[in-house]
Parts: sequence; C-alpha cells; structure tokens
Amino acid sequence: MMDFYIYDTSLRDGAQSEDVQLSMPDKIKIALRLDNFGIQCIEGGWPGANPVDNDFFAEIKQYSLKNAKISAFGSTHHASFRAEDDPTMKALVASRMPIMTIFGKSSEKHALDALRVSPAQNLELIHNSIAFLTRHAEKVFFDAEHFFDGFKANKDYALEVLKNAHKAGADTLVLCDSNGGTLPSEVSQIVRICKKELPEAAFGIHAHNDCELAVANSLAALEAGATHIQGTMNGVGERCGNANLCSIIPIIEVKLGKKCLPGDMLRQITATSAYVYEVMNMKPFARQAFVGKSAFAHKGGVHVSAINRDASLYEHIKPEEVGNSQRVLITELAGRSNIVSLARRFGFHLDKDEPVVKGLFHELKTKASLGYDYAAAEASMELLLLRKLARRGVRNFFTLKSLRVFETKDEAGQPLAEATVAVEVEGVVEHTAATGQGPVNAMDIALRKALSSFYPKISELSLRDFKVRVLTIGQEETSRNHDLFSPENEKIPARNGGTASVVRVLIESADMRGAWVTVGVSYDIIEASWQALADSVTYKLYRDEWQSHNNTDNE
Repeated sequence: MMDFYIYDTSLRDGAQSEDVQLSMPDKIKIALRLDNFGIQCIEGGWPGANPVDNDFFAEIKQYSLKNAKISAFGSTHHASFRAEDDPTMKALVASRMPIMTIFGKSSEKHALDALRVSPAQNLELIHNSIAFLTRHAEKVFFDAEHFFDGFKANKDYALEVLKNAHKAGADTLVLCDSNGGTLPSEVSQIVRICKKELPEAAFGIHAHNDCELAVANSLAALEAGATHIQGTMNGVGERCGNANLCSIIPIIEVKLGKKCLPGDMLRQITATSAYVYEVMNMKPFARQAFVGKSAFAHKGGVHVSAINRDASLYEHIKPEEVGNSQRVLITELAGRSNIVSLARRFGFHLDKDEPVVKGLFHELKTKASLGYDYAAAEASMELLLLRKLARRGVRNFFTLKSLRVFETKDEAGQPLAEATVAVEVEGVVEHTAATGQGPVNAMDIALRKALSSFYPKISELSLRDFKVRVLTIGQEETSRNHDLFSPENEKIPARNGGTASVVRVLIESADMRGAWVTVGVSYDIIEASWQALADSVTYKLYRDEWQSHNNTDNE
C-alpha cells in the first residue's frame, strides 16, 4: 500500500516545455519506462487535440502495463454543448482510458474573463462534465485550475467549486498553482482549510515552478494532508516547468520515510531521469538534486578529506539510494585527498604523503592553471592517474608520427577539411587520410581509419559533442604534448589574448556502454582538438581491453 499517489504529466504538461517535441514513439518509450519505474498514473495527453496524442492512446492499448494506469486529459465541456454532445467529452470517452482528468476554472475571475460564463454557469460545467465522465472511467480526477489564486481572491467561490466537483463524483480534487506564484506557507494553510471543509474528499497538488517553489509547495501540500502529487520527470514543463518528481519522490521515500514506489525502485530514479532526458533530446541538468551528475560531486580539498573518513559529513543521503554515485573532482582547488579518493575508486589504496601522490598533485595543479578542466573531463583525468601509477592496462595503444590538417572546398564551393594521419602501433606504421566536415571530424575519421585494422571495436566510437572555450593565460607554463604518453612537455608561450589566446577543447564521446569527456589545451585549436581526440580514442581502447580482461578472469 502506497502512502502517496504519484501522477506523472511529463507526456502532456511536460511536453508543453518550449524545448520539448515528442513523437508518438517517444511518448510510448517514456510511458513504458515510467511504468517499469513504478509510477502509478501517467497522463498521456489530450485526446482529440493533435494526431500524436490520438496515436498514443491507440498504441498504448497494445501494451500490458505492470504498475501504471494511463490518464486522458481534457477540459470541462463547452457552454454551448451538453456534456454528452461536447467534442472534448466524446474524445475522452473514445480514448477508453481507465482514468480521465479534466480541469475547470476555480477562480471566479477566470470564469468571467477566460470562459466568459457566469460563476453559476461555471459550476454547472464542472458538475455536468464530471458526472458524465464517471459513467465511462474507473476514476475521474478534477484539476482545480488557478485554485490558490482564486482562493485568495474569493475563498467562498473556490471552495464551492471543490464541493461541486466532489458532489459530482470526482475521486480526487487536485489543487493547481497554475501561475506558480504561491508560497509554501500559503499552500499549507489553504490545503488545511480545504481538508476541514471537505474532510471526506481526497486532495492532490499540481504546482508550477515560476518562483522555484514547485517542489516546496508540493511537499507543503502533502504535509497538510494531500495524498496525490502531480509533476514531471526532471521538472520539465511550460514556462519555468512543473514540480520535479525526481526531487519529490526521493524526499518522500528517504526523508519522510513513506512509500510512493514499489519495492526498491528508488534506486532506478537516476537512470530513469537520464532516460527521459535522452528521449526528450534534452541535456541533463548537472546540478539537479538527487539525480544530477554534480549532486554528490566534491571539489574542495577540505570536503574530500572529510568524506574520505565519513561520507555523511558532506552528503545528506547515500548516493546509492537514488542510483547515483559519489564523484571526486580534480581541479585547481583540489588537495591530495582528492587524488587519494579518486585512486581508491580505481582500486588503488594510497596515502596522501606518498611521493606519487605529491607528484601527481603538483602536475594536476600545473595543468589546471593552464586551463585543463579535469572536473569536466573525467576520462582524461582517469587516464592521467592510471598512467602515473603505471597500472591497470593503460598502455601506449598508438603513437602519433605525423599529423597534417588543411582546409579546402568541395566541387560545390562548400568548406571541406582534410586530415592526414600517420600512427605507429606495435612497430607498424599506418598512414591514412580522410575528409570531413571540419578539421576535428576529418581527424576523427582519419585516426579511426588508421586504427581500425588493429582495434576493430573502434568503429563503435562516436563523437557526440565538441566545445571550445577561449582562455586567458598570462604567463609561460608547461603543457603536455599531443602524444598522450610522451614524457616530454611543450611550452605554451604567453599570448596577448584575442585570436592568439589559448583554447580549451572538450570532446564528449560514446559507445554502446556509455559516454565520456576528454580535454585538450593549446594556443593551436588543432593541437588542442588532437589532445582531446587522442584521449577519447585511448580511453575507448583502454576500457575495451580492461573489460575483456575482466570477462576472461571471470570465466
């Protein structure tokens, strides 16, 4: 038995976010993932509103859901129709979904100015719509739109709307902070008043995030007696978004000690969050609570020294409870404790006073001062650490012998880059050339072409993102050569800024087992790009070899 009922509206209210465009297959994928995650109700869309939603309701019937029921969404019937003749009502019934959710005006001002009906007529629309739908659905939820604003303007009318909806048969009265401007203290007080006026009714909350308070307002409603929470995965939604279920659900289960998911499914929330981001084609928000990449990341040396003794000193929950993990960042603010902690993650138990730790600490400080961002490029950091420790399979997979990149144009006069690469692998030199859309693309194709006969799995590698940032380096410092494993270092001369500035390149790469980021720094953008590209390819080869060794050892 669940203590709270989670109602996900990512596919309808979330899809109203300006940067979200969902196809019907996208909506099916997300619905199935949310069902596996344990969400109790998934709002699929507004039947009759557009072809995508119509196709979704037709297609979702082909699947047997384990945990969730699908809700169809709509409005109260139009004043010019009877409920049974209204197109919106007909479309809701035709969807044949077990749950139907309709919104109605709970603000007298909205009834007069938006619907242009009298307050009494608005009550009739709500009553007739709910009464009609109760004959066609297992449950009917009523979203009292603009409830908190309406309550503050005319308490008696807002309460009359709820009483009218409850009398008509609504299973849950969902109080909506539609403009997102209500404060938690107001939400708590108003929900308690509603509970007192209608003690037999079930209440829910639907909060928007215009004041960055949607999660806080949802929790305030729960503490005041609401049991039904509406929100979206990752807080996506119109304007500033909806209440973020990726925050609300962990707070309910971990902080309040209540249940809203089956079993131990909370451990799947980080993966579910990432999946929804991917299907919605959105970049994940790193600083998102609980599920973000930075949620349990530690940068300052004092912090890392403390968590090495007891993680709870700087972590409010165990990351594993929400399927996340602790990360120790290596930056210019890092101490030797950061290096010790990172080494421990790879199975090396070092003391911060060991010479290798001191040497690596000095090298990292120097490179950070030059602009190497190892907090953003953890794959480059891992390679650097493992190479320094001379362990765990990081070897010289290839050595660059020569690299030449030049720009030309194709027959249509469009820009075209050509890269010529010569690499040595186990004494064999492979010399190849390739064209591409830009120098990085050309280098990537040429390098993989050169390595493909030695490392066939290199074909699985793809570059997903490429970022360049101009840095200001005020003095001559030491930087690594483009050959990752060369012991020699080059000098980056002082520059005057502008087009002669030092640049940092970050490349995000991926294969079927995951994604990683690598970094390169130089006043030559081609050189910086090669550094990041070489790290990316080396990291892929290193991971494949390590995985192969592990599989062999386990047989």
